[in-house]
Amino acid sequence: MEAAMHTAPDDIPRAIRETKAELRKRVGDVTGAFARAEAAVRAEVAEVVAQRERGEQVWPVVQFADIAAGTVPAELVEAVRRRGCAVVKGTFGRDRAEGWDAELVSYLDRNDFAGKYRYLDDGIFGGLSASKPSIFPIYWSRPQMEARQDENMVAVRGFLNSFWKHESEGRVWFDPTRDTAYPDRVRRREPGTDSAGLSAHTDSGSIERWLLPAYQNVFRHVFTGNPEAYDPWDGAYRTEVHEFDSTVMCSAFRTFQGWTALSDMAPTEGVLHVVPIPSAMAYLLLRALQDDVADDDLCGAANGQALPISERWHPALMPALTPIPAVEPGDTVWWHGDMIHSVGAVRDQQGWGNVMYIPASPYCEKNAAYAAECGQAFLRGVSPSDFAAEDYEADWAGRPTADELSPTGRAQLGL
Repeated sequence: MEAAMHTAPDDIPRAIRETKAELRKRVGDVTGAFARAEAAVRAEVAEVVAQRERGEQVWPVVQFADIAAGTVPAELVEAVRRRGCAVVKGTFGRDRAEGWDAELVSYLDRNDFAGKYRYLDDGIFGGLSASKPSIFPIYWSRPQMEARQDENMVAVRGFLNSFWKHESEGRVWFDPTRDTAYPDRVRRREPGTDSAGLSAHTDSGSIERWLLPAYQNVFRHVFTGNPEAYDPWDGAYRTEVHEFDSTVMCSAFRTFQGWTALSDMAPTEGVLHVVPIPSAMAYLLLRALQDDVADDDLCGAANGQALPISERWHPALMPALTPIPAVEPGDTVWWHGDMIHSVGAVRDQQGWGNVMYIPASPYCEKNAAYAAECGQAFLRGVSPSDFAAEDYEADWAGRPTADELSPTGRAQLGL
């Protein structure tokens, strides 16, 4: 385990220079390896663009009823593996999701959230283009707790975890059949909103992806000059990664990031976009080792911030950014934990844009330890430790108690 590696180097530019020199030696033919990775990415991007131009759906759309019955068509399973993202229609009924949305409003109103809220720029997006977010630091409302522990959600996350190799390199890395909780926030964007969106990035580590030995093991094929052998669905070593201390990094291994829709959303209404190419990380990692990038630079990556993806450094990827299809209340949206994603701009948004962020974080030692911390935060009504300690809900009326959770909900939080 890499438990001791929680503190960033005192001299980050020096650490980057030394690590890049070491990685270049390991890769050997850095230019050739990158050329092959770039060619593979360009072929994938061209296919995504062609699909869009033909009017075909790039995001795989899976029916929850098929997940529940074990009848998801083989071609859809392969599409999820290829694209690394999915919309699961009807994970919850529309009426239930709209009821959750109304209950969230009541919870916020009766506890005077609007009067108490102080916008905090947590710095996660650093130099990324972004508007003041509509993301509220609320974690413990009854709708969030009910959705996380619901058996439909458990079934969807089990389906998604099954895409990953949980056994490899002679070890078992996680249990795809067991959930842990990763409590996250809610987004509420009002009709008429103008938003610049959020530029492309990846989460769960920035400079760590090059500097940490555990991440070097995750990307071992890339860093030994064989990007073709990199499997984005191999869980090996991912549960041993511990990012540098920060309130803007994820302390869990998420197979998929995700959210649950509480309102209707059209692809033009400032929604999530992804580059639907799970293997693109090989291109990103090798790009930073090329001669036109300064020795102390990783294509703009900075400690404690999301990893930026830009036209300047990664032009091959940008044409593939593709919005979600239209979603309804109760649909869930999922994307591979390494996936490049952004949020589209919108002017005069039509209708609400409301979601609850709920990812897939299967059981492993790393996730169980963080979930148990979250269980104690839940009991006190304070913010989970991955997020700024705003603690709005500590004395709120209507916050659920542990007695109100199901056995699944309690287990997810280590209670």
